[in-house]
Amino acid sequence: MAGRFPDGFLWGTATAAHQVEGGNTASDLWLLERMADSLFAEPSGDACDHYHRYASDIALLKALGFNTYRFSVEWARIEPEEGFFSKAALDHYRRMIAACWAEGVAPMVTCRSKPRP
Repeated sequence: MAGRFPDGFLWGTATAAHQVEGGNTASDLWLLERMADSLFAEPSGDACDHYHRYASDIALLKALGFNTYRFSVEWARIEPEEGFFSKAALDHYRRMIAACWAEGVAPMVTCRSKPRP
C-alpha cells in the first residue's frame, strides 16, 4: 500500500540536551562557548530552559501528534566532577522518562559519552 505507514510507526522528534536544557555549566562546551576565540556564535546560556520545562514541552509534542521523543542525557550533569555521580541529575532524567510515559510518548534516550583522556 503506497502512501501508508505501518501500524505502530513511530512519529518522533528529538533534542540534544546541551542545546535545549540550558545552564549546563559542568559541560566542556559551556567553557568553549565562552572563550574569546570561540567557534560558537553565542553561548547556550539558559537555552529554552527545557531542563525545567520538559513536562510542558513533552505535552506539547504529544499535542502536535508525536508518539516518540528522542532526547539525550547530558553526561556533564550526571558526572559533574570526576568520580561524583549526581543522584539529582539521574532523578531528573527519570522524571523526564516518566513524563513521556504519562503523555503516552515513547522515550528514546541517548547519551553523549564522557570524553576519553
